[in-house]
Amino acid sequence: MTKDLTKGSPTKLILMFTLPLLIGNIFQQLYNMADTLIVGRTIGADALAAVGCTGSIMFFIIGFAMGMTSGLSIVVAQRFGAGDEEGVRRSFATGILIAGGVTVVLTIFSVLLARPVLELMQTPAKIIDDAYSYIVVIYAGIAAAVFFNFLSNVLRALGDSRTPLIFLVIASLLNIGLDFVFILGCSMGVAGAAFATVISQASAGFLCMVYIIKKFPILRIRGEDWRQSKEQLLLHIKLAIPMGFQSSIIAIGTITVQVALNTLGTTAVTAYTAASKIDNLMTMPSMSFGIAMATYTAQNFGANLTGRIKTGVRQCCLIAGGISVLLGVVNICAGKYLVMAFVGESAPEVVSLAQIMLTINGICYVFLALLFIFRNTLQGLGKSFIPTLSGVLELVVRIFAAIVLTALWGFTGACLANSMAWVSAMALLAIGYFVIARRLFHLPKLAVPQAVYPEGHEEER
Repeated sequence: MTKDLTKGSPTKLILMFTLPLLIGNIFQQLYNMADTLIVGRTIGADALAAVGCTGSIMFFIIGFAMGMTSGLSIVVAQRFGAGDEEGVRRSFATGILIAGGVTVVLTIFSVLLARPVLELMQTPAKIIDDAYSYIVVIYAGIAAAVFFNFLSNVLRALGDSRTPLIFLVIASLLNIGLDFVFILGCSMGVAGAAFATVISQASAGFLCMVYIIKKFPILRIRGEDWRQSKEQLLLHIKLAIPMGFQSSIIAIGTITVQVALNTLGTTAVTAYTAASKIDNLMTMPSMSFGIAMATYTAQNFGANLTGRIKTGVRQCCLIAGGISVLLGVVNICAGKYLVMAFVGESAPEVVSLAQIMLTINGICYVFLALLFIFRNTLQGLGKSFIPTLSGVLELVVRIFAAIVLTALWGFTGACLANSMAWVSAMALLAIGYFVIARRLFHLPKLAVPQAVYPEGHEEER
């Protein structure tokens, strides 16, 4: 059910909201890791490299969709915090229309361009066919990813982070089961792992839809809610598209690093793939705290409780920063043993290279935690320019590392891309947050973006 984040202890609310997010994100990473484990151990190292080399271009599209749905849910959270039920319904309807239209465009273009992009990235000939088989299925199922992410983000916007967790756990278990069925039982190869992912996401989305229909009367859209004005659409687009674009900008930098890795050979690609799975798991707490801050900030911004936002940011930085330091130590001390779970003990060169990446990233996890908190707080305030600009900065830094540092130091140079990008973007976001906070948090009453309805429908407050 709905949860009002404008009342009670900020620390307790953020922790209780973050915990289901963290568990859900971990489960999501676990079933992604299950794909990797099953592919690597049953099909082989080349198949593992094929799946791994698609990660950057997959995030380019799927990341845009996820960022966009997060942006669409920001207005829902703001209107909920303001106590505007009609605004919540209309924002939900607007989000459905925008998400549906963007999904059609993304699906068509990504499927058509999948093979040419892999060739442009200089994907090794021995893995390009498997890479295409995997990514084209993922792209064809973009609607499933948008379906689940949009509905789960709307539930979180209303303060319910527990229910999406439950559905995500179900999807994770389903994904692992289907991996065995499609890869081992049906001998579908890497395409089987992709089909398992799409089907599990669609199932989670369906469960969210049924739950919303039965349990959330505030989201039961009426006929007039579908009527859209230009202002209403723009209000959502100006948050959703920049947030999606920001994810894609980051993905372009990741693609550049992947191209550099491809030139270093299959061993480097395999090492980076295995290390990335562990790295993604270790960064889940930071990401989860960031997502929590977006909803927490948006609801309190809608309620004009700016002092609570400042308190929440400060306390979240302390908690998330401390956890990030501990996880960085785990990376440095035990990274090679975790990598062996993916590649076994028969690939010492892969393990050695993966440890380099985990060590470099682990040292900088605290900067990533602050990056997520400041970025999501700004987005919760409805400020999209600085987060987008930080994404551009990440792109520039990653391209520099891919072109210059990889040429100088090989695999180590490529691995420096993440840490350099995190530190640079975090610095910009921190400056942006404190400048905006100084201006907004000292106003007697914030000018909260209001829901804009078609002519003849006045907002009810």
